Amino acid sequence: MLEVGELFWVQQDMAALAMHAGQELAAARWATADRPAPCGLLYWQGGVGHMDAEGVQVPVEACAWGPYQGELMVWLLMSRARLVAEVAPLAQEFTLDEPRMPPLLPIYGGTIPVTGEPLSMAEIDPQLPQPVVAALASAWLLMQQPLLIDRSRERADRPTARAYARDGLPSPDVTVVDLRRQYTPQDRDVDAGSGRNYKHRWIVSGHWRNQAYGPGQSLRRQTWVPSYVKGPEGAPLLSTEKVNVWRR
Repeated sequence: MLEVGELFWVQQDMAALAMHAGQELAAARWATADRPAPCGLLYWQGGVGHMDAEGVQVPVEACAWGPYQGELMVWLLMSRARLVAEVAPLAQEFTLDEPRMPPLLPIYGGTIPVTGEPLSMAEIDPQLPQPVVAALASAWLLMQQPLLIDRSRERADRPTARAYARDGLPSPDVTVVDLRRQYTPQDRDVDAGSGRNYKHRWIVSGHWRNQAYGPGQSLRRQTWVPSYVKGPEGAPLLSTEKVNVWRR
């Protein structure tokens, strides 16, 4: 699966947005057309949550996917470096054979049904941590919004290129995914002709919208609408008890 899969590196800010947006995603589609690649490996800078393994919280740092018997196989992985750091306090009890360990270690693998309609997150394998799976689905959707996301192609570093060459494989490219610097509109006026006369401005929280696209706008796709300020320009901004701050 990984020999033919595409490689993605998700920067930390993008990972944070995917986690946040995933909390608002009730259902998702998992078909080939909904993925950035039929098979792939996505590495989350800084990690993307944890998986409970009999009471032990194991960090998830990467997700791999590909088709399997008509469904989608998803693997959760952690890095060798993270494992070495986690067990360092136990060095007197045992040691790891690092040279024989792969850079990424599988934690758990599960399948997700490929359906015509969005599949509820509640119907996914309960062993797959829902926040991680929802973040993966959110990242795939966000990658389809060029106004929010920057995507660039980077060549593999020399050690990786040499390792691939030893196996007779071409050096891979990595797609780096990050947020655009100015991805949040600063202000939006009330729709003209609404008949409403607002005297204040207020914050509209980020949310998913079932957006029309494709030939004749006949298809629908979940699209993330970032937080924005709504109301007439110059009007006072309503304060709330809860304040969310996003700093870059």
